[in-house]
Amino acid sequence: MSDRTFRFGAVATPTGTPDEWIATARRVEELGYSSLLMPDGLQLLAPFSSLAVAAHATKTLRVGTFVLASPLRPPLGAAWEGHSLAVLSGGRFEFGIGTGRPAVREFAERIGLPFGTAAQRLRQVGESIDHLRELDGPERHTPVLVAAGGPKAIALAAEKADIVTLAAAPLATRDEMAGMVRTLNEAAGARADDIERAMNLFVVGTEVPPWIQGFIGLDAATLIAHDSLVMLRGSTAEMADELRRRRDTFGVSYISVNSAFLEQLAPVVEQLAGT
Repeated sequence: MSDRTFRFGAVATPTGTPDEWIATARRVEELGYSSLLMPDGLQLLAPFSSLAVAAHATKTLRVGTFVLASPLRPPLGAAWEGHSLAVLSGGRFEFGIGTGRPAVREFAERIGLPFGTAAQRLRQVGESIDHLRELDGPERHTPVLVAAGGPKAIALAAEKADIVTLAAAPLATRDEMAGMVRTLNEAAGARADDIERAMNLFVVGTEVPPWIQGFIGLDAATLIAHDSLVMLRGSTAEMADELRRRRDTFGVSYISVNSAFLEQLAPVVEQLAGT
């Protein structure tokens, strides 16, 4: 279903000193990950400045937002920041954007921006991408990643994105994921083969840290019982085989993982990256 080679991203955010953040970025690069990705929200440091530091501290590592919450910035403002980082990183920036989780409502209110309806937030995603394309001009093409779950978000991603993260629920079945892929392919039409498909892992192994369990609302036993696609477990060979199956079935070749499991996934990255 996909002849794209595997690449891997690590989702992290700076929580300590600047030196610790730089060390994280360099470790991600050293382990063979393609990208360092950062979430968005007022509980964290700002993503663009944080990623600029990471890009400056590394040589080949790509950096990306995973993902910007569209209600937290006017579309032109988000595009301006994204274009600037793309230029200053030497083209190593991936502009990831989505409509935002429910918690973003509080953040938007604190900033003084409307949270908006689902349709309005999705329209902001599209406008942000359009502004980025205008700022890039014909000489630059900043890769755009859209996190999409519902049919309308998938349709927008099919039209405008270079990378689509299939944002299925943690307990979504393989059949449900296959249905999302079919919807994406049908909406994308002739450009379906141009889209890189991505999937995010919350857990590697069989132990779920309390903060991740709180975030997804599920324990390890439940994830295992439902064959959850947000979990990857087994030996290195078994995990590699499972990711190959996912690529064959869903066309997914870009795998991101929470940085809490950076080292656990590293043997799989070493085996699969670029293959």
